[in-house]
Amino acid sequence: MEEQHVVRALAALAQAHRLKVFRLLVVAGPQGLTPGAIAEALEVPAATLSFHLKELSHAGLVTQERISRNVVYRAAFERMDELLTFLTENCCKGEACLPVSSTSCAC
Repeated sequence: MEEQHVVRALAALAQAHRLKVFRLLVVAGPQGLTPGAIAEALEVPAATLSFHLKELSHAGLVTQERISRNVVYRAAFERMDELLTFLTENCCKGEACLPVSSTSCAC
């Protein structure tokens, strides 16, 4: 992932509403959510949500698909993985950072 794309993605996530939207879409998984469902879940006005979805989309962090009369937004998991890889590729000089424990997430 190029540094300019990393900066754009991190800038998009550096706003509370956008971070909440992105996290909600991650939880929703591949099924995604409509703007109405997102607005209801986060109690965000439609106009405000539209702006934030546009910003996340421009950063490549969400995708949208028209299904019949609805638009469904999904987290762009591949892009998220690229961002995480970029941020951690030189972590701890290639050594394990934390010991593996039974309470670790097995995601």
